Amino acid sequence: MPSTQVARSVTELEDNGLSDSIAILDFGSQYSQLIARRVREVNTFSELLPFSISARELKRLNPRGIILSGGPNSVYDLNAPKCDKEIWKLGLPVLGVCYGMQLMGQELGGIVEPSKVREYGRAMLTIVHHGKLFNGLDPAIESWMSHGDSVVGLPPGFQVVARTMDTPTAAIADEEHDFYGVQFHPEVVHTRGGQQIIHNFVSQICRCPGTWTMSRFIDHAMAEVRRKVGDKRVLLALSGGVDSSTLAFLLHKAIGDNLTCMFIDQGFMRKNEPEWLVDKFENEFHIPVTFVKARDRFISKLSGVTDPEEKRKKIGEEFIRVFEEESRRLGPFDFLAQGTLYPDVIESSGSTVDPQTGERVAVKIKSHHNVGGLPKDLQFKLVEPFAKLFKDEVRKAAAELGVPEGILVRHPFPGPGLAIRVLGEVTKERLKTLREADWIVREEVKAHGLYRQVWQIFAVLLPTKSVGVMGDQRTYQNQVAIRAVTSEDGMTADWARLPYDLLETISRRIVNEVPGINRVVYDITSKPPATIEWE
Repeated sequence: MPSTQVARSVTELEDNGLSDSIAILDFGSQYSQLIARRVREVNTFSELLPFSISARELKRLNPRGIILSGGPNSVYDLNAPKCDKEIWKLGLPVLGVCYGMQLMGQELGGIVEPSKVREYGRAMLTIVHHGKLFNGLDPAIESWMSHGDSVVGLPPGFQVVARTMDTPTAAIADEEHDFYGVQFHPEVVHTRGGQQIIHNFVSQICRCPGTWTMSRFIDHAMAEVRRKVGDKRVLLALSGGVDSSTLAFLLHKAIGDNLTCMFIDQGFMRKNEPEWLVDKFENEFHIPVTFVKARDRFISKLSGVTDPEEKRKKIGEEFIRVFEEESRRLGPFDFLAQGTLYPDVIESSGSTVDPQTGERVAVKIKSHHNVGGLPKDLQFKLVEPFAKLFKDEVRKAAAELGVPEGILVRHPFPGPGLAIRVLGEVTKERLKTLREADWIVREEVKAHGLYRQVWQIFAVLLPTKSVGVMGDQRTYQNQVAIRAVTSEDGMTADWARLPYDLLETISRRIVNEVPGINRVVYDITSKPPATIEWE
């Protein structure tokens, strides 16, 4: 993050009374954004900042405390990423997590070496001194480890406060200066009591008052939208999901008639959704929607395309082209509003640290149509009030804004829709097959009262066929995979343990009712190592 962006972030925080915050210095961990989310659960604003931020800029930000994230490097590498040495002199509490602990140990006079036994996964943590950081925790807790290095020599003033069987220095503390380090990851759900550790650091050690609430965020977001937009007009890409629908409510409340919602029927929605969506917004929510029928042009763009990244980019580009055409007809519009979230940004332009240069480099997992697919000649300025929120936080914003229950509890749905759930080439026939199978899946899950218990559940049409026997005759037909996961924020997810009788009903109905399918399989892979979507 350039210094100008840091300065702007500082100004926004100061102007909106959000300086009672925690600064998180990012060293490239896959869990860095999750730390930010955990801090917010303590009603404290947090923001991820580059590890290279200067102590001067950090002081200007005026946080109550600092968290150093984990990362993939070793602190003893020649070009290992390090923070400004003056940060240790700011008089602020610091919590180092994994790599952050090792950096703290080395920078303050300790010794870090490769571990004799590397720890990955669950490890029983024994607390030998509770102090302020472990206050309220049991003497032994299950923790989540992911490291190959350890602090083998303590810095002056530090003591060991927790250990595991393989790591004698699993947590260290200098309580006089409020410096703490944990070798494990308290931010992940696998660490029992991890949120209590975050709470202790934020509330008890940093003394944050816990005044950052969703109500305050909405007030700030609306004020920022009004400042940025002024009296100009905004075009919203409405998909009908929780994100864009909540954004529609927020923008309509903030700028009223200067908002125009546009729904593009690109042919990749689930069964009956386009008609349901337009009816809800116009007749129940009283937010006008311009309905654009564009199925043929989108499907034609995907003719012969099988690569998922190319699908996303072509769909994203076509979305923008449609918006530009419609804006000329209905406009002029100066801004395009999008429901982009933190996970969208993370997965589209995730970053890590180059061990040779110490600089952050992009490590793309997949692009999202509202992030990675934007063309360079985009004719709109972007309005993305939710770009620093997680999915569960958007749901809280939705409840605060009075978004109706029918929208609030909807499962996340990708921007490219069924186009990335039809693996391989997308055709009208294959879309119809998937649409019918997906309808059965969702219908049965709702009938069994389990819709709210899963984060997402959907069908995927596979690009392969398999042999079967139907009516005493050999068949060679399509396969459908069912994907159901539980999650809090979409950053990590576990496969849902659905009842066998439900899975049996889904399988039987799909094979009997959807022509061309003779096999149904169930995906039992968590995230990581898989992603939630198959493409």
